[in-house]
Amino acid sequence: MVDVADKLACFQAVTGLEDPDLCTEILQAHGWDLELAISSYTSSNQTSASTIISDSEPHDSLNRTQSASGSELAAPPNPSIAWKLVTLPISVISGGLGLVSGAVGLGLWAAGGVLSYSLGMVGLGSGRGGESSARLVSVSAAASEAIDFVAAFERDYPVPRPNFVGEGFMDALQRSRNAFKLLFVYLHSPDHPDSPVFCERTLCSEAVAAFVNENFVAWGASIRASEGFKMSNSLKASRFPFCAVVMPTTNQRIALLQQVEGPTSPEELIAILQRVIDECAPVLVAARLDAEERRTNMLLREEQDAAYRAALEADQARERQRREEQERLEREAAEAERKRKEEEEARERAALEAAKKEAARARMRQQKALSLGDEPEKGPSVTQVLVRFPTGERKERRFHSTATIQALYDYVDSLGCLEVEDYILVSNFPRVAYGPEKLSLSLKEAGLHPQASLFVELN
Repeated sequence: MVDVADKLACFQAVTGLEDPDLCTEILQAHGWDLELAISSYTSSNQTSASTIISDSEPHDSLNRTQSASGSELAAPPNPSIAWKLVTLPISVISGGLGLVSGAVGLGLWAAGGVLSYSLGMVGLGSGRGGESSARLVSVSAAASEAIDFVAAFERDYPVPRPNFVGEGFMDALQRSRNAFKLLFVYLHSPDHPDSPVFCERTLCSEAVAAFVNENFVAWGASIRASEGFKMSNSLKASRFPFCAVVMPTTNQRIALLQQVEGPTSPEELIAILQRVIDECAPVLVAARLDAEERRTNMLLREEQDAAYRAALEADQARERQRREEQERLEREAAEAERKRKEEEEARERAALEAAKKEAARARMRQQKALSLGDEPEKGPSVTQVLVRFPTGERKERRFHSTATIQALYDYVDSLGCLEVEDYILVSNFPRVAYGPEKLSLSLKEAGLHPQASLFVELN
């Protein structure tokens, strides 16, 4: 069933017929021989393709093939694009980035009845008995071979030259499909005596290089490399230098639109490539238009879906917004009530704490005032002390000369002039700070007798 489906899809892609029942009848009439069915269909629909080429001389350069003995084969009687389907080996397909999974997309170029317009002559060669049994080429291996070829080609042949892509064949084929261009393939035989002259005088001529770079995605490989060798087998390259123009079709196949084998002048190569482009223009244009139409339809559907979803969600959004607004108001009211209670409790706690502290300070001042005792009368053993506060306020008191520095601190504390407890008493001229280490000294021992002027310095 898979083989039948593949043949049906390929026949539809090549002929442009969209009716699967009609395609099935044609294939059944030819015993499901795909090549015979396509040849019969396209031959019966051949119109005026034979008038494209002059009757005086067949353009065998359009389909240059040569046997091993060097004798040139005759050109087909109707010299429009001679093309054939080529089934790629699994080892080449596995080197791409999942291109097989997009086989339907690859076949879009060959759909819609456009390809049958441009195919004047169908030459379907007999397929190989089996696919290559070589080991699979990994993505990195195929890309590495392509990069090595590009580097060697650029080293041997300076600009101008075709801009060969540094990636595997399937990736290059995908690139051409995305760009709506045909893929120009060059298989390089380093040992062939005609290769250097062809590369230098034809492939790297200014006209050919510019033409290929403008109109094609170019991919090249050496037949010494794994993928280049497999592609030469798949394309049945019998003579070098070898160039080909291919396009993706369906499944594991490509359409070989043109191949040029052997030495070719720049003028001949450009003429061949120009003709391929002219013949395939409807296919490329149709593919581009189809892609644009699909993209436009997709955008339109997305816009319609978005509008539908927006309309569908509008009521839900409004209801959700109403509920959320109600919940928000309830939360805000609850939060406001909680904050009010917390602030009230905090104020109560602060007032209580302040009252406790003030009561404690008052008790402390009272206790320290009591500890000072009565102020002594003036006399030789009495020290006069003046205390200046940061606010500019001054306080004066007499102490016994035997009183300690701690008594001065108790006196300052008992006055209640300071809101802080971290301070130090300092005298000027000379400056002396009376810190904790001097609290036990008497006023006389501290040099403050018979009179002293101190100021309060906040820490």
